[in-house]
Amino acid sequence: MAIIKPFKAVRPTKDKVAYVTSRSYQEYSMDELEATLNYNPFSFLHIINPGYKFSKEVTGEERFNLVHNRYLEFLEGNIFLKDSKDSFYIYQIEKGKFKCCGFFCAASVGDYRNDIIKKHEDTLSSREQLFAKYLKTVGFNAEPVLMTYADDINVKEILDLEKQKEPEYLFTTPDKIKHTLWMVSNEDSIKGLVREFAKIKSLYIADGHHRSASSEVLANISQMENPTHTGNEPYNYFMCYLIPESEIRIYEFNRMVKDLNGLTKEEFLIKLDALFRIEKKGNVLYKPTKKHHFSMYLDGDFYSLFLRKKVYGFTDGLSKLDTQILYKTILDPILGIKDLRSDNRIHYGYGKHNVIRMKDEIDHGNFKVGFSLVPLKVDEIKSIADAGLVMPPKSTYIEPKLRSGMAIYEF
Repeated sequence: MAIIKPFKAVRPTKDKVAYVTSRSYQEYSMDELEATLNYNPFSFLHIINPGYKFSKEVTGEERFNLVHNRYLEFLEGNIFLKDSKDSFYIYQIEKGKFKCCGFFCAASVGDYRNDIIKKHEDTLSSREQLFAKYLKTVGFNAEPVLMTYADDINVKEILDLEKQKEPEYLFTTPDKIKHTLWMVSNEDSIKGLVREFAKIKSLYIADGHHRSASSEVLANISQMENPTHTGNEPYNYFMCYLIPESEIRIYEFNRMVKDLNGLTKEEFLIKLDALFRIEKKGNVLYKPTKKHHFSMYLDGDFYSLFLRKKVYGFTDGLSKLDTQILYKTILDPILGIKDLRSDNRIHYGYGKHNVIRMKDEIDHGNFKVGFSLVPLKVDEIKSIADAGLVMPPKSTYIEPKLRSGMAIYEF
């Protein structure tokens, strides 16, 4: 069953936490990134952009070493502190009407190997190896793997009891998200959480497949290099954020394609008619409403596409996913997109207003056709993971998105 461990986190001092923690690097525009680096000396972005100090672009091993140096500077400058006691860390996020609460802990690489920690995405070996090398050089992990578990009343009772105490952090970021963190160092609560998770059959990766896989690569390398390996070393674990499955939000990724693969609009629609019941909806924004129902935007008009189930057979859980149906019926056979990861003719978009963005991109001639899907359900993700299957890339966009530098796990 699932093994979790408390750990001694490295984390920002209470007076600086709002300045230190950052969104994922990819979420910043170039202007925003430059402004943050120029005017916020405490931002975690200085650690992962170490070349900024020297006004130089750095890559590879040189960058890894400089990341390590910047990290040490944050420790030496008392921007970071290291806790003296092993703890779990409850982290609650409130964004408008969305509220979720989970906790940071160390998860077992062994559980990942033994399929107790389940995955639903493929990973690229080259990325695994590169990130493992990065982890080994810098010596820490600041971005937890987001994992879910089936809602458990006993776990909730322990967390709720701890949340009655004074929080360690309580701050709101400029994006109007409220962040609250409690340290769980009480021995009874720690033992209770460890005990309850030992009863849980499976944990499911929601976000962070490459981080998980890289942690296993790092553990394998470290074990081979350690003649006194016991299995208890920090490299045998990786940091995760565990959250009950009812508290995650799953959004869809829309698909936009640059051309019709040599077909005219009329030829394309005729090919679609063999597999879908097509209804023209005009230029008013239109979104799909249920599984196996798609919205398409083409040449100034939205279309409703209903799958003709008599001509498309369901063979397993993967074949029932809308992202797989779209690939098998349109993207591959009609539009000629074989590799959803690397083909530069296809792009993906996500977010509440992405149908509007998709329409604008197509109206401006950047893409020819776009498809909107309904979000997957958590049960669909679990069934794919339980069956050992792999979803098409960009099948889900999952929240919460965690801030980097809130809690750091050292190897």
